Amino acid sequence: MKIIFTNIILLLSPLLLRAQYLTGIATTWSDSFVEWQLFSDEEDMTGDLKMRWPTRNDWTEWDYRLGDEFGTIMLKWKDNPNEWEIRGDNQIITARTVFNNDFREWRITDNSVRLTLKSKYGNTWDEWEIKEVTYGNFQIYTNWEGDPREWVIIDEFEDEISFPMKMAMVFITVFHSSPKE
Repeated sequence: MKIIFTNIILLLSPLLLRAQYLTGIATTWSDSFVEWQLFSDEEDMTGDLKMRWPTRNDWTEWDYRLGDEFGTIMLKWKDNPNEWEIRGDNQIITARTVFNNDFREWRITDNSVRLTLKSKYGNTWDEWEIKEVTYGNFQIYTNWEGDPREWVIIDEFEDEISFPMKMAMVFITVFHSSPKE
C-alpha cells in the first residue's frame, strides 16, 4: 500500500510543483504607478504589486502576491538606489546595477543562479530581456510603445528560476520605467 501511495505522489508531483509563469503586469489605476496587477498563465489567478506606504509616497518598500506566492521588495540601503532585496519563498534575491547609477543593466542573483537583466535599447526603457539563455527566455515589454502602464511578459524560464527571482526582474523593469510623480 505504501509503495502504491508513493508512486502516485511521485507521478503527480510535477503537476503539484509546477512553476508559476507570468504573462503581464498593469497599473491598477491609469494615473498611478504605486499599485499594479500581476497576470499569470492561469486565467483565474491574478495578483498584485503594491507600494507598502503609499500615503508617505515611499518608493523604497513594496509587497507582492500571486496565489500562494508573496514577498517583499526593499532598497537594501535607503540612500542607494543601486541595490534592492527581494524576499519570498524563504529566499533572498539581490538586484544590483552592473555599473553604478546606470539603471539600464542589472545583475540579479539568489547566490546560486546569476542573471543579467538589461534594457534592450539604451535610449528607451520599453523593452527588457535576460541576456543569458541557460535557463530559458524572459522578456518584458510595454503593450504600447512609450506607455509604461501595461507590460507583456514572455516567461519561458525553466522551473529552476524561482518566483521571487522573476518578481525581481519584473519589479526592476516597471520601477525604473515608470514616472515617480
